[in-house]
Amino acid sequence: MANIKSAKKRILVNRTKAERNKSIKSGVKTAIKKVYAAIEAQDKAAAQSALLAATSAIDKATKKGVYHKNTSARKVSRMALAVNKMA
Repeated sequence: MANIKSAKKRILVNRTKAERNKSIKSGVKTAIKKVYAAIEAQDKAAAQSALLAATSAIDKATKKGVYHKNTSARKVSRMALAVNKMA
């Protein structure tokens, strides 16, 4: 454990932020899985609504600094492409 007061505070702050980031990333992953599950089930309407929700979750995570903007753009692009490829 750190001896300096500011280092102790840093440890606590980093732990709090890591938990927050982990929670947000978990929610994004769940939203993405719902999109791909709908694609597997060949349910276009469900896939489009899940894509909308996942895009929103990814954008919020990006705004909070959890994801880099290029990472979020790549994730959204790949999901949109997969949904648009459905017959």
